[in-house]
Amino acid sequence: MEFSFIEILGRILTESGYAGLLADWRSLVMIAVACLLLYLGIVKKYEPLLMVPIAFGMLMANFPYTGILDEGGLFSYFYFGVEHAIYPSIIFLGIGAMTDFGPLIARPSSMLMGAGAQFGIFTAFLLALALGFSGEVAAAIGVIGGADGPTAILTASRLAPEYLPAIAIAAYSYMALIPMIQPPIMRLLTTESERKIKMEQPRAVSKEEKIIFPVAVSIIVILLIPDTAPLIGMLMLGNLFRECGVTERLSETAQNNLCNIVTIFLGVSVGCKAKADTFLTLETVEIIILGLLAFCLSTVGGLLIGKVMCKLSGGKINPLIGSAGVSAVPMAARVSQIEGQKANPANFLLMHAMGPNVAGVIGSAVAAGFMLKVFGA
Repeated sequence: MEFSFIEILGRILTESGYAGLLADWRSLVMIAVACLLLYLGIVKKYEPLLMVPIAFGMLMANFPYTGILDEGGLFSYFYFGVEHAIYPSIIFLGIGAMTDFGPLIARPSSMLMGAGAQFGIFTAFLLALALGFSGEVAAAIGVIGGADGPTAILTASRLAPEYLPAIAIAAYSYMALIPMIQPPIMRLLTTESERKIKMEQPRAVSKEEKIIFPVAVSIIVILLIPDTAPLIGMLMLGNLFRECGVTERLSETAQNNLCNIVTIFLGVSVGCKAKADTFLTLETVEIIILGLLAFCLSTVGGLLIGKVMCKLSGGKINPLIGSAGVSAVPMAARVSQIEGQKANPANFLLMHAMGPNVAGVIGSAVAAGFMLKVFGA
């Protein structure tokens, strides 16, 4: 058998990824986009725990000739967890184990602000329909407004898998930009006197109430909208681990090691679907714009409900906490706290804002379940 070094070298060059990049310039663009997202995650710290694995998955997906996305390839197995709602549900288990629902239990009316903050979901859904998107895709786009990454991923994987990367990246980008997006809207829709309102300390919540809450929510919500079972069920199971007092090890595992491991697989799986031929489209731009609009309108909805509750309570509720009704926990609550302290340095709204904030987690899951029920996956 003759050995030709020149021939082998020629084959290596023609079959290398570099040759593939020259054949399709769009892959080069996607590699540049992936590097930009890595920069935003690492340097700017925009949701780094998910932005970094999503960006690296995108990078890997756009290397030619790897076969990593083909049936039987590594990422095809990773994506199984997204396709079957495994990863988002386990993330919700961890969120439940990290979340204290005490502020919501102490002031159940906070649920109204959490519900109001879902306004952007349904408005963006209608706008997406008007732009010509199908009902399924429009529903998946609308859920970006809930500012809940796992919920957006689950909904998109069921209803619009071809747009999953754009929807996921939009959702997590806007979650990271909450401190920039929300404050101008908050100052626009509230008066200085409203922002100065100092709220009374909420009542103490008993251990029994905290144990009963996740069980009661599971029974009421899942029986009403069965499609919410993966998210609401796992969210409440994680919270029960936290509150029942006999499963500390399970609670610690759910909110730390398990959640971190699944976050890696979730991020890489979402990123690997961002191929040039499906991502570099006009629809992607429309999704990103509609997602921003949905998020802004969700903030508006929560604030308006907060203003109504302020009036009805005789000025005892600071409407700023309504903006925390989006489900980015606890970032949205922190923004309410910061804006409240700017108006009144003696104002401490964080725990008050956590009520609408955790209500928003439940609200976005219910809204997603409603969309899944209507458009059936």
